[in-house]
Amino acid sequence: MSDAAPARLNNGPTDTSGSAPAGRGRRALRMLALMGPAFIVGAWQFGPGNLTSAVQAGSRFGYSLIWVIAVSTLLMLIYTDMSIRIALVSKGSIVQTIKQHLGRWVGGLAGFGVFAITLMFSVGNAVGSGLGLSLVFGGSPMWWTLACTAVVVGILFARRLYTIIEKLVLVIVAIMAASFVATAIVTRPDWGAAAVGSVVPIVPAGVGLLIVALVGTNFSVNAAFYAGYASRERGLRREQYRETTLADTIPGIVAPGVMTALVIMAAAAVLPGVGGEDGATLKQFSTVLTPIAGEVGRTIFSLGFTGAALSAMIANATAGGTLLSDGLGFGNKLASWRVRAGILGVLGFGALVTVLARGASPVQLIIAAQALTVVVAPVLAVLLVVLANRRGLMGDLRNRWWHNVLAAIGLLAIGAVCYQLAVTSF
Repeated sequence: MSDAAPARLNNGPTDTSGSAPAGRGRRALRMLALMGPAFIVGAWQFGPGNLTSAVQAGSRFGYSLIWVIAVSTLLMLIYTDMSIRIALVSKGSIVQTIKQHLGRWVGGLAGFGVFAITLMFSVGNAVGSGLGLSLVFGGSPMWWTLACTAVVVGILFARRLYTIIEKLVLVIVAIMAASFVATAIVTRPDWGAAAVGSVVPIVPAGVGLLIVALVGTNFSVNAAFYAGYASRERGLRREQYRETTLADTIPGIVAPGVMTALVIMAAAAVLPGVGGEDGATLKQFSTVLTPIAGEVGRTIFSLGFTGAALSAMIANATAGGTLLSDGLGFGNKLASWRVRAGILGVLGFGALVTVLARGASPVQLIIAAQALTVVVAPVLAVLLVVLANRRGLMGDLRNRWWHNVLAAIGLLAIGAVCYQLAVTSF
């Protein structure tokens, strides 16, 4: 026995040193496997409407509106987290849970509300996809929009739908992130002014619908609402909540916020005052990399913009079709023909408005469509807050006091931008 014991002791350190890296590797793989649902939501946020609004903000108002992105990202994180927690403790979907706890008509209203918002988003996504490709290849943005819509339909109706969507969106988001980080570095913005602009709340005169569009895209309650559906489609479990938060929710929501701020900074650095009250156009902004990369730089930006549009088209249409079907009581599985009919409806609406508005300014059309998305947001926000505070439903995942404080700030923010929309429009 005395001989055997030393043998075990001698082998112990070797086994431990070998298992530690293996354990860390398994943990890293497990964390990577949890990435997906929040990145789908982030891709929905970081679409052409967001990019267009960011370029306008930087060229017209410099660094002064970065604080809107910082606050919106924090609030988006809170509401996305609420949606995911509700999904993890519920037996059915979020709309089904609303019907169970708050009434069938309330659940139906929530589903239809998200669908209505996705119709508005679909316009910006459709216009943006065609605009981006027309900057690279020339031709009419309208025809490129129709081509992109056809491609997205093909992707959405492929087998193993959610897996394909998730992987495709993750790749596109990674490419976009690299593209816009490079853009911000090359343009050499005033980092000090950007830091001040991110913490000092200033509402410049003449901002109008622009601030509504910035909030509508970066604090997108309907996208947060859909996060719970994406989590259920992914099969996430309650015990995975903490790891999911670290691996998916936080990076998936923060990443588009950082990229939006970088776009504002780049536009403020290279296009201050360009375009006057209308702000710089995307064609003008696409030239930010030409001093060092020539035409390749313009192509890189334009393809990044198209990637943002395509990923947003996919996520937006998927959410719209799913929530409409669920709200009407037809289920929420992506393989259902009713869900797919709703998806086609969202994509078709965006393409139709693009064709009908072919003479309108693409940039102003995108901004107006994004601004209108805030109209239904207060209802969805209240529903998430109410469910997240139900002790019988949520258990230990119920909202803490600080959740509710930030959620209340979010409701005030939504109310303020709705008021701004009404004042600006009428």
